[in-house]
Amino acid sequence: MSGKRREAVEEMLRAVDKDMRETAAMTGRRTLSPAVRDALRAVARHQFTRPIDAGSAYENRPLPIGHGQTISQPYIVALMSELLDLPADAKSSARLLEIGAGCGYQTAVLGELAREVFAVEIVPALARTAEERLARLGYRNVAIRAGDGALGWPEQAPFDGIIVAAAAPSAPPALMRQLKAGAKLVIPLGHAGGAQNLTVITRSSDASVRENRILPVAFVPFTGTNR
Repeated sequence: MSGKRREAVEEMLRAVDKDMRETAAMTGRRTLSPAVRDALRAVARHQFTRPIDAGSAYENRPLPIGHGQTISQPYIVALMSELLDLPADAKSSARLLEIGAGCGYQTAVLGELAREVFAVEIVPALARTAEERLARLGYRNVAIRAGDGALGWPEQAPFDGIIVAAAAPSAPPALMRQLKAGAKLVIPLGHAGGAQNLTVITRSSDASVRENRILPVAFVPFTGTNR
């Protein structure tokens, strides 16, 4: 890593730390865990932005990636990853699902945290580009496919955690069925252009669920069937 990139990454982490402190009353998370911090540091965010945005790649804000989609703000990527509450041995055991892979940035962060990551992206061009990019960057523990995220990836279920990077009125039932007992689904609930709340849904062993609203967010709308 060049000195210039290293400083940009550390500045990004300082900005994420600031947001963590300022939202701690809502999120219950004042600091990044070492695992998530190391994952953010390891992933070269400039590899996931458009060339025209490379100079802004390590700023703590979302950036357009085409097709009406964005690469999420680093703070939001970090927070959603934290909210999965992955176990200490996640790197050797956890299998995760991501809905809305976009450019593959969150996928890569999850790939640094878990043994396997399966990601679904509804825009075929984005799915193809993300798959090629992650392969080029050496991520052998992730798989991406184009498809309807509301259906999840049933043949690879159950999952130790699921992240959804698009706002839906409610959690797609198929995703809830694919979540292991005790695992968490992190999803923005709400409508495009209206109120949205980042929400953690925990599935218990008796199939009941607990829903915890974390903080207001603004995501692109979920474009799957949500059935």
